[in-house]
Amino acid sequence: MAGFVVIVLNNFQDQLVFYVTPTDALEKHAANPSKSRFRLGGLVLEGSVVYPASSPEVEFVVTDLITDILVRYQGALPDLFREGHSVVVEGLVKPFTDDIKGGVSAKSVSEKARSIDCYFSATEVLAKHDEKYMPKEIAAAIEKNKNIVIEAATVAAAETPKTT
Repeated sequence: MAGFVVIVLNNFQDQLVFYVTPTDALEKHAANPSKSRFRLGGLVLEGSVVYPASSPEVEFVVTDLITDILVRYQGALPDLFREGHSVVVEGLVKPFTDDIKGGVSAKSVSEKARSIDCYFSATEVLAKHDEKYMPKEIAAAIEKNKNIVIEAATVAAAETPKTT
């Protein structure tokens, strides 16, 4: 009976889909590449949406303000999908292939996301025009990262020598 419960719980855990930020996604993938199906939440980076000529997929970058990850999705994007707005994508992390890595976008905003060894292959894209759709844990992580970025910029500005 205990063995049956363990098997059922393991199978159930494998079917759960968690919300993670791009930073968490890359850490999770590095720790266990075989279990990488989850929901990725963040902001669609401004200027990152492209439709590669060599592929039926759309590419865009999702950021948590610290880490950027390239997302590839084949299908129609939701009407409310917008750059600079929140998005949740479901899928899995995959290693870059030579074709994908070589298909560098004309937009330089994806360079940071292309500098890592993997991308997010989305099977579903969920978007809404306001932050209310974003899961609490993702919104909290982005707010925390925003504060880190502001603090780093303040420190850098304070350390910059002033010329008169």
